[in-house]
Amino acid sequence: MAPNVEFRPEHVDRGDGAALAQAMREEIELLYDGLQLDGPDMPKAGPDELSPPHGTFVVGRIGDVAVCCGGVKRLEEGACEIKKMFVTPRSRGQGVARVLLHELEDRARRLGYTVARLDTGPRQEHARRLYLSEGYAEIPNFNGNPMATFFAEKAL
Repeated sequence: MAPNVEFRPEHVDRGDGAALAQAMREEIELLYDGLQLDGPDMPKAGPDELSPPHGTFVVGRIGDVAVCCGGVKRLEEGACEIKKMFVTPRSRGQGVARVLLHELEDRARRLGYTVARLDTGPRQEHARRLYLSEGYAEIPNFNGNPMATFFAEKAL
């Protein structure tokens, strides 16, 4: 049974959104030996990209506790990228990531996108398995992310 997560649009650079995005950055830095997600060689996913009118960023809560976040960023006409998907360690293994992915896909559709793309790195096999199980098909590197090894897309 899927957990009951309530999603609200928030900001990636303040409040719970900023706290979750920072926790994700810290985890990525450990997984990938100091990799800076906001470094100059990485695809951009800040307030400009993850805000209306072409993007969004949401925080999911179970009760009063912020448990996940993620965003949608415009790529080109009709296509978006799902960014900054993160579930707190305490909330993992409960289906929160799948519920979050569905929410981001729904919001992408509402923004008018017909294709969602995403990527993940070699040390996040759980994310790769989730994306494949949700119908994402592997594609070539679409965003120049130097650390990602899996790039995929799905028709929305």
